Amino acid sequence: MPRSLTMHRTVVTPNDRARFLERCRARAAHFRGAGCQYWVFEEHALPGAFIEFCEAPDLPALRAAQVDAPDRPIATDRTYSIVELT
Repeated sequence: MPRSLTMHRTVVTPNDRARFLERCRARAAHFRGAGCQYWVFEEHALPGAFIEFCEAPDLPALRAAQVDAPDRPIATDRTYSIVELT
């Protein structure tokens, strides 16, 4: 299956954390509605350091979902496709 994804790193200050997470919730709803998966991880050793992932069934679906994403959070210049190891 030709899965594709993008990732984006962000560091926010403690004062900006709540606002950042609210924007992530909006992006999650958008990407779910577009048939994509969206995850946000926070680094254990560095609170406020986040990495966002958006995964889609294929590259066209990923690009289409990114066009009108809230805040356009995910870097669209670097996309990755799954490598079949079997």
